[in-house]
Amino acid sequence: MLRVVLSGVESVGKSTLAARLADRFGGALVPEFGRTYTEGLDRPLTLADHHAIAEGHRRAAAAAASQRPPLLVEDTDIVMTTAWATMLFGTRDPPLAAVPSQADLHLLLLPDVPFVADPVRMFGTLDARARFHAVIEAEFAARGLAPLRIGGDFAARERAAVAAVAERLA
Repeated sequence: MLRVVLSGVESVGKSTLAARLADRFGGALVPEFGRTYTEGLDRPLTLADHHAIAEGHRRAAAAAASQRPPLLVEDTDIVMTTAWATMLFGTRDPPLAAVPSQADLHLLLLPDVPFVADPVRMFGTLDARARFHAVIEAEFAARGLAPLRIGGDFAARERAAVAAVAERLA
């Protein structure tokens, strides 16, 4: 089973691309647990919420992986949960940082497409997006992971992601 995770700041197309990859290759999709978790929240996020998000995502990914699909596509994982906590609270959380990513391939979508606001998204300015992207890059570096960076318009992102997954599946 090939395990692919999409990462990146808000509004770069992770959810759409994750679903398209899973559909195209007949894989299983693990949706972004953090978004579902925060949509119903009527208070600011806490560090404890990030621990709950990490655990919820872990459970959902484990359930999907137990079905042994040829491809498991995760819309974010522990790398992004840790980066979110760092961005919101100003320091890297050791318990989150200690949880390893299970991905075989990390696709990091670059913040070079326009931001689309919604009620859950927080970091829409160019400066905030650049800061958040730097936090994500630092998280990958701290974990010794080398993501495949994908930019360009949404069609170019999909072509690059499809090629990377096809190459790994071959």
